[in-house]
Amino acid sequence: MAEAKNKKPRISKDALRKSLRLYKYVKPYRGEFSIGLLFLVLSSAANLAFPKYLGELVDATNSETIFENIQRVSGILALILIAQAIVSFFRVVIFVNVTQKTLASLRKATYEHLIQLPISFFNRKRVGELNSRISSDISLLQETFTTTLAEFIRQMIIIFGGITILLVTSPKLTGFMLLVVPVVMIIAVFFGRFIRNYAKRMQDEVADSNTIVEETLQGIFNVKAYANEFYEIARYRKRTDEVARLGMRGGLYRGAFSSFMIIGLFGALVAVIWQGVNLMAEGELLAGELISFLFYSAFIGGSIGGLANVYANLQKAIGATEDLMDIFNEGKEDLQSAEERSKLNDFKGSIQLQDVSFSYPNRPEQQVLKNLNLEIKAGEQVAVVGPSGAGKSTLVSLILNFYETENGILSFDERPASKYQLSALRDQMAVVPQDVFLFGGSIKENIEYGRPGANEEQIIAAAKQANAWEFINRFPEGLNTLVGERGVQLSGGQRQRVAIARAILKDPRILILDEATSALDSESERLVQDALDHLMKGRTSIVIAHRLATVRAADRILVLNQGEIVESGNHDELMKKEEGLYRELSNLQFNA
Repeated sequence: MAEAKNKKPRISKDALRKSLRLYKYVKPYRGEFSIGLLFLVLSSAANLAFPKYLGELVDATNSETIFENIQRVSGILALILIAQAIVSFFRVVIFVNVTQKTLASLRKATYEHLIQLPISFFNRKRVGELNSRISSDISLLQETFTTTLAEFIRQMIIIFGGITILLVTSPKLTGFMLLVVPVVMIIAVFFGRFIRNYAKRMQDEVADSNTIVEETLQGIFNVKAYANEFYEIARYRKRTDEVARLGMRGGLYRGAFSSFMIIGLFGALVAVIWQGVNLMAEGELLAGELISFLFYSAFIGGSIGGLANVYANLQKAIGATEDLMDIFNEGKEDLQSAEERSKLNDFKGSIQLQDVSFSYPNRPEQQVLKNLNLEIKAGEQVAVVGPSGAGKSTLVSLILNFYETENGILSFDERPASKYQLSALRDQMAVVPQDVFLFGGSIKENIEYGRPGANEEQIIAAAKQANAWEFINRFPEGLNTLVGERGVQLSGGQRQRVAIARAILKDPRILILDEATSALDSESERLVQDALDHLMKGRTSIVIAHRLATVRAADRILVLNQGEIVESGNHDELMKKEEGLYRELSNLQFNA
């Protein structure tokens, strides 16, 4: 884990190829981007002109028309400063505008692609990781477009432009400077990076010691119950001593770095001045040219030192781009917008499975469903029971078309599922799960999710049928009551009834109930079960249940075991089988 965490993205050919795919998001704004680049070049050119005219300002004292030359050069310097300020302003504004437009397009494209990916993708990925792709990774790209890229171009112009000017001014002094200044800057960069990494290691140690304090105080009951106070004292003392040892060694490194910077940078500066003075003594260099030379040397040295940070930021950006493009490489489901969907007005809701087998993509060797043959008539209430791991939830996932069957045929109204539009087919289904998820908005918004655009009368009618209107009406804000994150402001029974109202509003032909009442108290279960009874009337209903008392009234009960249907019938028929699995499960529950 640590190795993966600390692994730095490499600028490989494949990574660069993926990064170039970002161009299609910049392409609509390439005109503005080109103008921004032009302003960047002009700003960098103004940077290069500034030291030259500073040198001329010094040399102006050597001419006969001192005051005229001083005024002329000062005027040029003032114009350069004003021009640079104006150009820099427009460069920043243009780059920011292009970046915001580009990243907005990229964010929308990423989210649109992400939300259309199949369930199998989300089973492999963590929500936090995916959220990081949209937020953190795109934020890195924002810094790259607005700062890093501009800084890279600016530094390259200053390095190569500065060296060219210096070569024209004094080839001898330029050669001497290039032997001294870049070497010192490169050593300083790597030394500084080493110290930063060491400081990060020290911060990690401090964080570990703080974790000990936090865990110990949170678990103080266990610490005292097991008489481990001195064990925890020893553990914290050891970690604190390690922090102190690392801190003292870090002080040595920082002291050495400070000494190096003093000797290296100032030594390099003194060496260049010494060489320049020698050339002045030989008449090969003027005082103003030496001043310009020193400024250019500082610019070039700073730019060489800054390239390391620019490269590191580019690495991060390319790594972020690579991760984003990996999402785009995932195949989407074939979904249709509301306007493109078939209405399926004659859809009855019968389900047929013929020799259906299935294994999860991440466990291909383990067959979850085996040659399943099943027909559920339109309007029939079917319960699916069995021990944990029997394949009940997998069967539901296949009916919802979250996965494709490994072999065999899944049909609806005797028509293969592949012949339907996927979105149109799911429009005919609704699920009421055990762990209801409510969005953090109002009750009204959560019910309306079943049929976006429904009017308030339809929403209230659905709430009444779901036995939810009574508690909704008791809230001061009624339907506009906020439910909180995941519905935490409502009780379990209230959340279930809101979910049932959502399903009623959708008016599906196929209804799937996955342990919808298992986590409720008796009163809530009565209200929810009554609402479910209303909801199931006239619909094809599939009830997944562990509590067998809730499925006695089903038209048919299917008993799954190890991916196969081992029994089928109503409650009375299955209870008559002396060696039957249903009877065994029923006796275990009712005896308990």
